Amino acid sequence: MKMNDYIKLINDKLDEYIQIESPQTIFKSMKYTVTLPGKRLRPIMCLETCKMLGGEIEDAIPTACAIEMLHAQTLIHDDLPCMDNDDYRRGKLTNHKVFGEAIAVLAGDALLTYAPQIITKYSDNLSPSVKIRVLNEYFNYAGARGVIAGQVVDIESEKNDNINDKEKTLDYLHLHKTSDLFQLAMRSGAIIANAEDEKISEVTEFARNFGLAFQIADDILDEISTFEQMGKTMGKDKDENKLTYVSLYGLEDAKCKLSCILAQCRDTMKKQNFNSVIFNEIIVQLYKRVGI
Repeated sequence: MKMNDYIKLINDKLDEYIQIESPQTIFKSMKYTVTLPGKRLRPIMCLETCKMLGGEIEDAIPTACAIEMLHAQTLIHDDLPCMDNDDYRRGKLTNHKVFGEAIAVLAGDALLTYAPQIITKYSDNLSPSVKIRVLNEYFNYAGARGVIAGQVVDIESEKNDNINDKEKTLDYLHLHKTSDLFQLAMRSGAIIANAEDEKISEVTEFARNFGLAFQIADDILDEISTFEQMGKTMGKDKDENKLTYVSLYGLEDAKCKLSCILAQCRDTMKKQNFNSVIFNEIIVQLYKRVGI
């Protein structure tokens, strides 16, 4: 499958999985952010990993869509006034600007619990043991040891000049806030494909590095890009004195770090025989986005 084929498949399934029922406001709010136009990288990487390791794409679709719902939940909460206070996401008004802060909070909470129900309800071809493994991955990466941990450290590091080890703190918050969902996506795809533990470790290494690269690229784009290109307010990281790769290392060194990590991703693909046109295309697109 090509990238656009994956995106259409995922968009169709997301639309199918979230039906508007009573109370309509909460389901409309959930669906609003989930179905905003996006690259769908996390579900694509879940499906492509499953395919690459010999599994059936159809078996991984519910899990892939659940991960995109989890991603949408993090965006809804991240945009709230008590967090990053953003008015736009992907060129559209953020959830709380459309539905109000209270409903946005509840929509995020609802998605956090709705997503794993998609896995249990629609994964008919997965054995109970595989379902449990996938759900365990979901809860681990979604929780206090996963993306929430990254968000907490991001908040605590804001405008804090007394951090003892800024490099370690930066790596920690980006590994959890961003990289964890890519690890969840690829590990889940591998588990659904019944991959051996060694192969799961290999895709985890790739996902970990790719997630870091993705976040470094995001830090760079916040510095050099525009609203028209990104669909959200740019320059906020600098204005709020956030700890980012650009603020810590400077723009050019951040680009060098990004290039090195993407090279590691390619080395992993070659070493582990990850024969995927899709993964290579995603890496090339990341290079192009930041102009390196």
